[in-house]
Amino acid sequence: MIRAIFPAILVAALALPASGAGATDLQILGLAGQHVTLTPADVAARPHRTLTTTVEGKTLRFDGVPLSDLLQLVDAPQGKDLRGRGLCDMVLVSAADGYKVVLALAETDPLFRHDAVILADRADGAPLIGTSGPYRLVVEGDQRGARLARMVTEIRVLQLPDCAAR
Repeated sequence: MIRAIFPAILVAALALPASGAGATDLQILGLAGQHVTLTPADVAARPHRTLTTTVEGKTLRFDGVPLSDLLQLVDAPQGKDLRGRGLCDMVLVSAADGYKVVLALAETDPLFRHDAVILADRADGAPLIGTSGPYRLVVEGDQRGARLARMVTEIRVLQLPDCAAR
């Protein structure tokens, strides 16, 4: 009996995050060293927006926090303050599997772009879990799903080196 149960327990244990509860925390880093850590409860408590997009021929409804709202937490320039050198700022979104996506900071700003960019924590009403979650970048209007990074763990605001001296 114990031999039959052990493989199931082993499989369940291997499915848990390697670093415990903190493995689903989201790190957000700003240009001047600002750093914010959000738990899944923190992300869930923030105002959400719904986007519908097609991924690999399947239409999905994602619910998540506008990326611009998350970037405000690290004082990323936005709206009328996003000009000059700020137009060289970019957002690097990193996933647990090593996948990375870069967006211009202006692409995340509602005053620059009609289409929204969100960090989703739900798809079709259900939490994102396993290799789909806990967070997924969703870029409205993209024709391909290549920037729909899943398993997002970090969002970092960076500046192109050539722009820093101007």
